[in-house]
Amino acid sequence: MKAVLESGSFHTRGIQTSNNSVEINISGSKSESNRLLILQAQFHNISIENLSDSDDTEVLKKGLQVGNGEVDVHHAGTAMRFLTAYFAVKEGAEITLTGSKRMQERPIAILVDALRSIGAEIEYLKNDGFPPLKIKGRNLQKTNVSIQSNVSSQYISALMLVAPMLQNGLNVKLEGKTTSLPYIEMTLSLMTRIGVKAQFNKNEITISSTKNIQDISLVVESDWSSASYFYSLVALSGVNAINKIVLKSYIQGSIQGDAALDEIYRALGVKTVFNDVEKSITISKIETRLPDCLSFDLSNTPDLAQTISVSCFGLGIACKLTGLHTLKIKETDRLLALKTELEKLGATVEVDENSLTLKRATSIKTNAVIETYQDHRMAMAFAPLFLKTNLTINNAEVVSKSYPNFWNDLQKFGIDLALIP
Repeated sequence: MKAVLESGSFHTRGIQTSNNSVEINISGSKSESNRLLILQAQFHNISIENLSDSDDTEVLKKGLQVGNGEVDVHHAGTAMRFLTAYFAVKEGAEITLTGSKRMQERPIAILVDALRSIGAEIEYLKNDGFPPLKIKGRNLQKTNVSIQSNVSSQYISALMLVAPMLQNGLNVKLEGKTTSLPYIEMTLSLMTRIGVKAQFNKNEITISSTKNIQDISLVVESDWSSASYFYSLVALSGVNAINKIVLKSYIQGSIQGDAALDEIYRALGVKTVFNDVEKSITISKIETRLPDCLSFDLSNTPDLAQTISVSCFGLGIACKLTGLHTLKIKETDRLLALKTELEKLGATVEVDENSLTLKRATSIKTNAVIETYQDHRMAMAFAPLFLKTNLTINNAEVVSKSYPNFWNDLQKFGIDLALIP
């Protein structure tokens, strides 16, 4: 079997004898890391261990060091949202916040409108509702803000994270059905953990102004979204092939919504065992009768949609995934991208504004060329199909956005990658 990974660029020389047991160290959660960095910028006595090594986290770290001038977040959506709020409430800051061409197509009006309603001074430099932004930081006095909550939880988390900087704190009223709720709960959990008074009651979040906290050291749990690709790898392998992977720095009771992998992939023949002493999980292949169709509402875990749909296709089962409306404003329109690339492999896929329906496939086409659309999750979600067919994945280096070491870790399973100049 061969696969080619271009633009970057890699070529597989085949599958060697695979290891039955592999240990992988995935860096800290990008979601946790980026939230903690915003809090650390306010409270310098927070220390952080196991910080994410992703491009997005590096971009945010650099951005936070800028007092005046231009900050370019490239493709980092979380950095764009969080820094918009951070600089808006940082008195004296004068920042031009910009990003890649795709970032300038991703809407930010909901967050900007909310910040303006409490007195923020933010100007659109090109198209209304989209970056780049000119931000002048001000000492904001108002305490009540309403925000639409059914588009992106990052808008809400951005407001929450800067609330302690406000003189009177902030009351955030959520309008509509809240999407990606675990990410809001993650923000709340991290804030209360460092000593900020915060409450979430029904559709209202209340956060107190906080000037000082006690010294605290926090260890970031490894990223569950990144773990999903290894769940897929196990699911697509034979029972006697890649049948045990140890993933380090994971805990039961995670504040990351994507920890739902445990339940989701159980239906696809993958068992999860937690080791509380070593803070690790072992995932292994088990014999099970696969469902004819896997159905999940991923409103709380939309980042898993690409991995799950590719797993189901590779296993020859149908799936119906809903709660995916946020995927259309990610690094690419992920629903359209999934449909386009899966169909190259012989899949039949239907998508609408909120869902993806994959019909059962009886075969997989060979030698397909998979485009990644500058989207790290497209590259990593399709990679486990190396176990099933020959394929090309373009722009393989895009994985650095969240998981720079992904291709090196993939080689531990006998997938022989060679760099092409």
